[in-house]
Amino acid sequence: MPRAATTPKRKPQAKSVPTSSIPTWADETELVGLVFDLEATDSASLYSQYTIGLHAWFLHQVQQVDPGLSAYLHDGESEKPFNISALEGQLLPSGKQLRLEAKQTYHWHINALSQKVALFLKEWLTNLPKTIELSGTPLQITQVSIAHAPTTYAHLLQTSKQPSLVNLSFVSPTSFRRKGHHFPLPVPENLFHSYLRRWNDFSNMPVDQESFLQWIDENVIIHQHRLQSEKVAAGKRGSVTGFTGAMSLGLSRAGLANADFTQLFYALVQLAPYCGTGHKTTFGLGQTRLDWLEQKPTTSAQLLENMLAERIEELTELFTAQRKRKGGDRTDKIAATWATVLARREMGESLQAIADDLNMPPLTVKTYVKLARKALKQDNLQEER
Repeated sequence: MPRAATTPKRKPQAKSVPTSSIPTWADETELVGLVFDLEATDSASLYSQYTIGLHAWFLHQVQQVDPGLSAYLHDGESEKPFNISALEGQLLPSGKQLRLEAKQTYHWHINALSQKVALFLKEWLTNLPKTIELSGTPLQITQVSIAHAPTTYAHLLQTSKQPSLVNLSFVSPTSFRRKGHHFPLPVPENLFHSYLRRWNDFSNMPVDQESFLQWIDENVIIHQHRLQSEKVAAGKRGSVTGFTGAMSLGLSRAGLANADFTQLFYALVQLAPYCGTGHKTTFGLGQTRLDWLEQKPTTSAQLLENMLAERIEELTELFTAQRKRKGGDRTDKIAATWATVLARREMGESLQAIADDLNMPPLTVKTYVKLARKALKQDNLQEER
């Protein structure tokens, strides 16, 4: 007897965030932090450098709404007036990749550091897409909330509290650039240089950098810290050695005698959650909170991310040494690119995914993988001799 025809099941369509729950703020706002609640509609795999995809998706949204702002964010030589976080939530290792769990909620932060970006976010939220596409995986946007209150630089300067101690927690790997290398320590001068760069670029109230940082070096006291180092793959190429953890800071009595710099010190502390700390903050590094947060145990997913970073660093050193022996030009950039594409290929990522992230033709990425494997083979042969 023939079976009755069955109607194929349809996946439930993503629902829009209710307009009544969309946050808003005054047009004069210069600083604001948002957190998105995202739900994976299906379980799916992610490569450990997925923040590149989040970065690209956000910039594509900007390009669609405000092409002028998009051009500035891509080409501007100043500090970037935004940053993003990685996903917060249950990411489990699956082979050499991470796994998004269906029906799980993940949190994602976007922070604006200028009036132009704050205005963009305000307009964008009125016509927010239903999902974020991340490596072909849709994440449904279920809610948008204020994480860091809308404010201005002038307001931070006028209303900043002045407690005897301030706490900073670095909830994602944080690092500075110093003499061409990563510097994974929160030395006060590096911390406040990081915050002051953003302040001077976006506040319209620039401060002399040299004199302020000298005052920081002489008068900021570290009272306590609990830090650990981490190696992560960050940005489009290479790896970063950074730190996570918490620290308590205060000012000396001599420092308090300078009322203007003291006021700016506390304003920059309040700025930290908005702008993040250190470099590569537009790829999820340097997320900072004004509190002493206890360090969470290292997860298996973090160990997987560390493994990719360590492999990229190992290959970068090898390819750099080879090219220097041959007298090659542009040594560092090419070595880092070869190392990144080969390490990601070894982790099971497709040539197309790598090409998309690095803005390269897939054929170029394929060629780089071949050249990197050939160079690696030559190195192994030399070691055997």
